[in-house]
Amino acid sequence: MSLHILILDDEKRITDELSEYLLRKKFTVYTTNDVESAYKVMEDMQFDILILDIKLKKTNGLEVLKKVKGLYPSIEVIMMTAHGDMDTVIESMRLGAIDFLNKPFTHSDVQVAIERIGKFVAIQQKLNQVEERNSLISMELEQNIERNLVGKSKAIKKVLELALEAAKHDVNVLITGESGTGKEIIARIIHFASKRKDHNFFPINCSAIPETLVESEFFGHKKGSFTGALQDKKGFFELTDGGTLFLDEIADMPLQLQAKLLRVIEDRKIKRIGQEKEFGVDVRILAATNHDIEKRITENKFRIDLYHRLNTFEIVIPPLRERVEDIEPLLHHFVQEFTKKSNISIPKIDINLVKDLQNYDFPGNVRELKNLTERALILSKGAKLDRSYFPFFEKKYQRSSDEQDYDLERNERDMITSALQKADYNQTKAANLLGISRHTLIRRINKYHIKT
Repeated sequence: MSLHILILDDEKRITDELSEYLLRKKFTVYTTNDVESAYKVMEDMQFDILILDIKLKKTNGLEVLKKVKGLYPSIEVIMMTAHGDMDTVIESMRLGAIDFLNKPFTHSDVQVAIERIGKFVAIQQKLNQVEERNSLISMELEQNIERNLVGKSKAIKKVLELALEAAKHDVNVLITGESGTGKEIIARIIHFASKRKDHNFFPINCSAIPETLVESEFFGHKKGSFTGALQDKKGFFELTDGGTLFLDEIADMPLQLQAKLLRVIEDRKIKRIGQEKEFGVDVRILAATNHDIEKRITENKFRIDLYHRLNTFEIVIPPLRERVEDIEPLLHHFVQEFTKKSNISIPKIDINLVKDLQNYDFPGNVRELKNLTERALILSKGAKLDRSYFPFFEKKYQRSSDEQDYDLERNERDMITSALQKADYNQTKAANLLGISRHTLIRRINKYHIKT
């Protein structure tokens, strides 16, 4: 492999001599004689190894080492000095240096150190690639568990029929419905019932990726193509080749990426950032949203041509309040699932509990029922499960028989506030209660200006 090496020493004679030798050995070498120039070149380029003098005119090399390892942890640092002592060696290693050279040293000393580190860098890159692949496999196995659809209503049976029909045809599918209705479960059913079932199913939350990283995450990048691109990276499309890419919250995708996604759908080709040559990918796209996507189009927030490309086949999942006959089988399913996972006995369920639950709107839909059922089982400690263990039966969550509250935003805000209070404002615990990620919780806290 071709290592990129930066040499920082305030003696130009040293940097020139080392550079000349290492260039002959076919390494890519850059030199600098002051710290500020070194920081600047590290911002603009990616390096594998920094050879750093411990005695510099304006600062201590140990301070530079500390800063470099903080900003660029993958850069391996070799310290060199004519004033080495054991304390300095120990401190350098503690701060992250990988090797230490005492001046005067021979060219062969430097070469041996670099070749040894080069092998380590190569191994690390291979490990990162393996971990990346294994994380996808683990994610697929873990999330594959909940792909079954529970319910007995005509509405949910129709959804299942449509999902199985969509699985027969290798076309893009748009899945719509309120938050918590089970859009990802439908996507998994489509994937695992299709001819792509032996390849990756890769779910992506489009609203959870920082806009500055979106293009790199989807299309990948070449090492050194921008600041922080420390190694080659495969994007979502490349990692999902042959399988299914599930784009959740597609309506929140930035317009710039929408245009590039449209091109991928049409051409079935991508290219990494920093790479000129395109290459083909075979990916099926399933997209989902809880937004009124046609309204987003009229507001110029979503491309109509992309909408038509994604909407070859549409599946609409009705909210739980419109299929109340599914509440009973879902309740029993979640009770059995949680008690089995927690190795506790299945409690008796109060005969009136199902009717009570059917009189609640469930603004959080199936996800809310699941989380509240788990909470109730924890609180009941094996006792009979009844309405006393469900917080929405408190007065502020009740609705009168002649007035239904369908204000989704207000209900969501109240649920988030309640979860935060229950979790003593621990955001991770609150997110777990709500069945969402901490990142999503923080975004919604900011959206509703909830004080924490």
